[in-house]
Amino acid sequence: MEQEQVAKTSFRFFGLGGSNEVGRSCHILQYKGKTVMLDAGVHPAHQGLASLPFYDEFDLSTVDILLISHFHLDHAASLPYVMQRTNFHGRVFMTHPTKAIYRWLLSDFVKVTNIGSTSPLDKDENLYSDEDLAESFDRIETIDYHSTMDVNGIKFTAFHAGHVLGAAMFQIEIAGLRVLFTGDYSREVDRHLNSAEVPPLPSDVLIVESTFGTATHEPRVNRERKLTQLIHSTVMRGGRVLLPVFALGRAQEIMLILDEYWSQHANELANGQVPIFYASNLARKCMSVFQTYVNMMNDDIRKKFRDSQSNPFIFKNISYLKNLDEFQDFGPSVMLASPGMLQNGLSRDLLEKWCPDDKNLVLITGYSVEGTMAKFIMLEPDTIPSINNPDMTIPRRCQVEEISFAAHVDFRENLEFIEKIGATNIILVHGESNPMGRLKSALLSNFASLKGTETEVHVFNPRNCVAVDLEFKGIKIAKAVGNIVDEVTNVLTSKINVFSGEKSEEKDVIQLEDGGKKADEEETIVSGILVSDEKNFDLNLVSLSDLRDHHMDLSTTVLKERQTIRVDCKNELIYWHLCQMFGDIEVLIDDEGITHSKDINPQENSEDNKKSSQELELRIMGDVKLNIIDNVATLEWSQSIMSDSVADSVMAILLSVDSSPASIKRSSHKCEHGHDEEHNELWKIKQVARLFKEQFGDCFTLLLNKDSVNEDVQGVITIGKNSAHVNMTKMTVDECNSNPLKGRIESILNIGTDLVAPLC
Repeated sequence: MEQEQVAKTSFRFFGLGGSNEVGRSCHILQYKGKTVMLDAGVHPAHQGLASLPFYDEFDLSTVDILLISHFHLDHAASLPYVMQRTNFHGRVFMTHPTKAIYRWLLSDFVKVTNIGSTSPLDKDENLYSDEDLAESFDRIETIDYHSTMDVNGIKFTAFHAGHVLGAAMFQIEIAGLRVLFTGDYSREVDRHLNSAEVPPLPSDVLIVESTFGTATHEPRVNRERKLTQLIHSTVMRGGRVLLPVFALGRAQEIMLILDEYWSQHANELANGQVPIFYASNLARKCMSVFQTYVNMMNDDIRKKFRDSQSNPFIFKNISYLKNLDEFQDFGPSVMLASPGMLQNGLSRDLLEKWCPDDKNLVLITGYSVEGTMAKFIMLEPDTIPSINNPDMTIPRRCQVEEISFAAHVDFRENLEFIEKIGATNIILVHGESNPMGRLKSALLSNFASLKGTETEVHVFNPRNCVAVDLEFKGIKIAKAVGNIVDEVTNVLTSKINVFSGEKSEEKDVIQLEDGGKKADEEETIVSGILVSDEKNFDLNLVSLSDLRDHHMDLSTTVLKERQTIRVDCKNELIYWHLCQMFGDIEVLIDDEGITHSKDINPQENSEDNKKSSQELELRIMGDVKLNIIDNVATLEWSQSIMSDSVADSVMAILLSVDSSPASIKRSSHKCEHGHDEEHNELWKIKQVARLFKEQFGDCFTLLLNKDSVNEDVQGVITIGKNSAHVNMTKMTVDECNSNPLKGRIESILNIGTDLVAPLC
């Protein structure tokens, strides 16, 4: 059972790196007060601080979680910098294989970047140290594929992304909004990895790579055949083959291909005649990770492992080369060396050594970033600069070929995946400007038929530090839990039983559909308590009896209400009114002793009592407490329906007690001015006589008989032939020969009585 509420909310995407470029991938997602960071890489064409994403453009202390898609340097190499050198305080997640390889890969990265750093200035340019790496490693948490984590209302699930071992795409859900981040992904089934999955739940926003833009790959079989034929022909003519590769990832895929090919052509290539070397100590360390996580690979590699009882990553025809000093460069050979961009390291040293010989081959198998040596050499320049001596150039006569085994989707695979996801908002990342622009145009053309509809597809290719803001109609769903579900289910079941069954009743049902509500449209009233957890975006509807069972962390608070007003009448009068209204009154404090007698006699109060503070405190109907001191009345009570009603009644009495007719009648024989009763009555008569004088002028005469004190005071009104005699003491009309005049006099008497009575 769910109840929905719709409200517009804003989602923001902010790229710190990897937008309109390949390298230093880092993206920020913000929604409903939550912040998610995706990847933290470096740019392979730059060094030091210049290689970092634009971290200064965003407050990293606001990041709740950081998700690392895979271990490649352009996606993970600045993670220790973020965790140790910035104000980042969030939690970091990656898959188990990614974490296992991450430590060795970045340790090697630290060593490589420290090479040649001789001056203090160079040392300052180093992003982080081994100590930073070790400390950051302990804070990294792991996640399994297809498992969902919930961190303070941010839910995320990892899915296979292909690309490299441990690579994950993340589907993130915040308050019902789903965002899918592909990272680098591949939909191609290769020799050891699963292809990227399509999550079972739809996504509102898709953040997808655009590395190859609108380009398409050759069929895999053709690429493998071309790869092995080029290598075979090169070594047969006595040449050497250099394959610059990333230490981990596609290198293992190519090693599986070559190991199998060498076994199939043992007579020509094997038996040590043409050795294959893998020049990376890092790969030797990390190969145990590949051997360990065979269960996370595809069915083909698991079947080989099960049937042969041997690990496919224990190669028969490939040897590891720690450094070039151990390499006896005699005759043809094949060398897989890192790094893949030929910027430095063993691959760069071998390039400079082998490129002057036209029998040799440099075979580029991965994606090459603009500004790197790998991208430069594909232009087949006549010379290349020496890394150790930039002023010196080296002739390039070797053959250069490119066969892409980069585990990125091409246009066809990317488009097919995007269509399956069905997101209406697509954000392109991880691609150079031109290929990304072409991909955006192709996508908009593909979805042109949806333009102007509710399912119109919007495509964005923002540059770094340019935000993309999207408005969503967020739906709040309240889930009914506990006994309330059973109650509603029983009601609905009974309705279904009433409106379904025999055919003879179908006519009646149709009549209901035409002239009234359908059976399933009848309103079912659900009554419960709505419990909102704003932190985790949960909204539950529970019955009062189930509240403690389903929300044990809730605490109950009793609210105390207080109201204070000033009263200008005696406590005796207030007490008398309360006694008339309520039967349950408990006296807590009575300094004046007014509650001992029901007679109200203000004259009993002496001058001493008037000068001192006289306190009266009552408890009314068991809960409402009234305290009166120095003409200030304070009302206190615990919040409840009954107590609120009683308090409202008491407050109404306090506001009207000094002017109510009952108060006037009860206190009219008293005088608060200190006069005796005779003088008080005379004062009242004179005040009323002033009203008559204003109304009738000289036609009214007040007859005061000073000698007869006990006689009633009379008033005479003469208007032409009409006359009236008024008893001013009793406030009555004794004689009057005109009914209109008599009615007018009685109205004045009533007004005068009301006006003068509260003053006494």
